[in-house]
Amino acid sequence: MKCINKREMRTGVCLFLALGCILTGCGGTAYDMPYSTNSDISSFNVISGQNRRTAVPFASDLCVVTGDVTADTDADMSEMLAAVLFSLEDDRVIYAKNAHEVLHPASLTKVMTALVALKYGSLDQRLTATSAVNITESGAVLCGLKAGDTMSMDQALRILLVYSANDAAMLIAENVGGSVENFIAMMNEEAKRLGATNTNFANPHGLTDANHCTTAYDLYLIFNEAMKYEAFGEIIQMTGYQTVYYDKDGKEKTFDRSTTNQFLRGEYSAPANVTVIGGKTGTTKAAGHCLMLRARDVNGAPYVSVILGAPSGDRLYNGMIDLLDEINN
Repeated sequence: MKCINKREMRTGVCLFLALGCILTGCGGTAYDMPYSTNSDISSFNVISGQNRRTAVPFASDLCVVTGDVTADTDADMSEMLAAVLFSLEDDRVIYAKNAHEVLHPASLTKVMTALVALKYGSLDQRLTATSAVNITESGAVLCGLKAGDTMSMDQALRILLVYSANDAAMLIAENVGGSVENFIAMMNEEAKRLGATNTNFANPHGLTDANHCTTAYDLYLIFNEAMKYEAFGEIIQMTGYQTVYYDKDGKEKTFDRSTTNQFLRGEYSAPANVTVIGGKTGTTKAAGHCLMLRARDVNGAPYVSVILGAPSGDRLYNGMIDLLDEINN
């Protein structure tokens, strides 16, 4: 057994207490310690010795924009209410106009609907329609669901994102959330989690509601998160979808529709050296013509672009071509 010299022990205790007084402020005297990485005895080294963890900034892997970014660009977005183009490889803002202006998103809403469904549901989940799918708004895109119809989540998501069916959104919402109202609350909670603080969803489909709004930047945050799901990335590339689901009596019902994305349908072409991978369309009278895309350059680097509030479909797609051409500049 090793003996301990009492004088050495007393000296050690005194040194320990002295250090404790320096750190905690014994008595009324304050002792300042240098905050230096080079000092042997400093607040930096004391803290780093106690806790070597470093906080990761919220936006460390996100594009961040605080105002318009249009200098040194040729894109003419004068007719668009808002537009953004982000490089995901280096988190670079290439173009931004009214990125944080609160606007109607139309069916770009369905990206959040899909995100919540993928997060809280499963692709093989069986969904059963109720009267909630009976949408009567004039001009609303529908796949024809009736109460009692059944299909899988996988089928519903493809109909939702490829054809933009509003009744499919209601089907998903009620089955995942337990009620449409609860699903909407889940959408808004997810938006807050992602930092989409200028967003408020009032429905799962995007048909016009005074309280239903978002921004081009918030849509980027939502789209960026949805792309983490393999199924979402696959679906938004589809040029069309065919499937069979069942009515309340077990009889087959056929669905066969092309995508609403006119880039994927070949009606418009991306600029040279740019490939449109996929995305989501949206159109209502209140929102105008809207489009959100994922694209890549000739080297395979990924980009996200969003346009809100174009005055017509043709101007939307030609405007998006103009915006995407900034990738080459």
